[in-house]
Amino acid sequence: MTWIHDILAGAGVGLVAGLASGFTGTSPGGGLVIFSVLLLGAEQHVAQGTSLITQIPPTGLAGARRYWQSGNRSPWPWIVWIGLGFLLGGAGGGYAAAAVSDAVLRWTYVVYLVALIAMLLLRSERKDAGSEAASRDELPWPPLVLIGTLAGFSSGFMGIGGGLAITVGLAAGLRVPQHQAQLVSLIFSVIPTNIPAAWIYWSKGLMVGWPAILGILAGLWIGTDLGARAANGVSKSALRRAMIALVSLMALYMTYKALSSS
Repeated sequence: MTWIHDILAGAGVGLVAGLASGFTGTSPGGGLVIFSVLLLGAEQHVAQGTSLITQIPPTGLAGARRYWQSGNRSPWPWIVWIGLGFLLGGAGGGYAAAAVSDAVLRWTYVVYLVALIAMLLLRSERKDAGSEAASRDELPWPPLVLIGTLAGFSSGFMGIGGGLAITVGLAAGLRVPQHQAQLVSLIFSVIPTNIPAAWIYWSKGLMVGWPAILGILAGLWIGTDLGARAANGVSKSALRRAMIALVSLMALYMTYKALSSS
């Protein structure tokens, strides 16, 4: 039956995206876009709308709890400032995405991923005591708002949730410890800050069917918990390398899709 196939395919998409999300501490949006295109055969706008809609329920809660139980903390001012920026950027990104073609979205996605890879690679490998803000919880609000705005715009425009921008911005830009940056990112997969962008896609019918969405939600909940559990057992450098590898694979796949569709 078609609906059973959709549920199982959606569960597979959600499980893989959730594992990647929990392990790298990013919202599952990037993986959802990739695997919705790959496994569900969705076109780019539909994949992005599906990604945003399935991130409204707090599927990242189990993963965030794992990071919290391991001693990582997220100061609430960080959440407030990043959240304000996220709301500002999210709606703008959603409206911008609706006005461009699939090809533009794919190539923008590739450029965005390459920029994140460059930030991760350019981060100097200094000793933890000198390179990361491990001993202080205060960060200036302007860069936090900027990170949130960029994350929100990327979420609305590319349907990826913004978690990559938050994790890379905090870890590579502001020298926040990797596990702590990943916790902050996962918290934003619990707080439904992407509702404005998701509503824009939903109102235009840009989403897969509800059976597939229900399967994705179930897979995300399980996968994020398993991925976060695994992440807490490895070092910061291993997590950073895993993120670089994941983003690189995503960039290569989207480059292939963009070239094959041109």
